[in-house]
Amino acid sequence: MSPEPVSGVALWLSKIAGAAAGSAISVAYLLPRGRREAALRFLIGLVTGVVFGPPAGLMLAERLKLGSALDPLDLALMGSAAASLCAWWALGILARFAEGLFRPRGEAPGGGK
Repeated sequence: MSPEPVSGVALWLSKIAGAAAGSAISVAYLLPRGRREAALRFLIGLVTGVVFGPPAGLMLAERLKLGSALDPLDLALMGSAAASLCAWWALGILARFAEGLFRPRGEAPGGGK
């Protein structure tokens, strides 16, 4: 594709649409415990997708060898959806790691002894 200038509004809309799609899939894929968790998961995914979407899209396009086939809006959309979808999983892994890191010695996982 030929490199054409992309408007800032179109790029933002692409990032937001991808992040919203990834967040919605994340919430539907693993059902939350309640409304609060659903809202938190959606908002975390939305923010993560908007912030980390374009770099994630570039990385995915490079790994899949799609760089020349996609325009910047497609890259932002794809990256935002992927980053948003993975955000909750990454936070869950970090939470479990931190829980194990700061647990007193001898205490079993989950708070029991």
